[in-house]
Amino acid sequence: MEQEHPKRGRPRSAQADRAILEAARDLLIADGYEQLTMQAIAERAGVGRQTVYRRWPSKATIIAEAVMAGLLSPVPAGMTGGPDAPEPADLRAWLHAAAVGLSDATNLTIVRALAAAAAETEAGAIRLYRAFTEQGRTDLIDLLRRAVAHGEVRADADLEAAADAIQGAVLYTALAERPPRVEHLDSLADLLLTGLAPR
Repeated sequence: MEQEHPKRGRPRSAQADRAILEAARDLLIADGYEQLTMQAIAERAGVGRQTVYRRWPSKATIIAEAVMAGLLSPVPAGMTGGPDAPEPADLRAWLHAAAVGLSDATNLTIVRALAAAAAETEAGAIRLYRAFTEQGRTDLIDLLRRAVAHGEVRADADLEAAADAIQGAVLYTALAERPPRVEHLDSLADLLLTGLAPR
């Protein structure tokens, strides 16, 4: 006698997935994160709300997926220490770029949405860290190494701890009620450079 196999649910539609992600992106840019709802995303994408919930449990995870799919960019221009960074490495320029980038409402909203998504699940946090934060941290450590080579930072400084402090400070200011101010991050640069300077 032939064995019965349990019925499988309908396979996910790549077209529906894309429509949902694009709808979330468009609504996020138009109305901001606070006004974004699962119902509004479903209506704009032309699908049922349960279709959205079956794919993603919250609006934060949808925004995170939109970033992973390349529909949104969470990194303001200039916030890397990669090969295009100026020589000698300039921490003040990096922080200045962070403040300018995060003063843009869309960039700020994306960063806040990603922070919310990372807080929801450990797996989501690890995925987002590997996709974005880890590379940014690596680039920043490279920038600090160049600063050591140019005598701007002392050779015995803990560069990993310094990178964590810098990224943490930028994230904190992004999550605060007001957007980061250039003057505030300039002051942070002064404190960090004083602490990292050769003795």
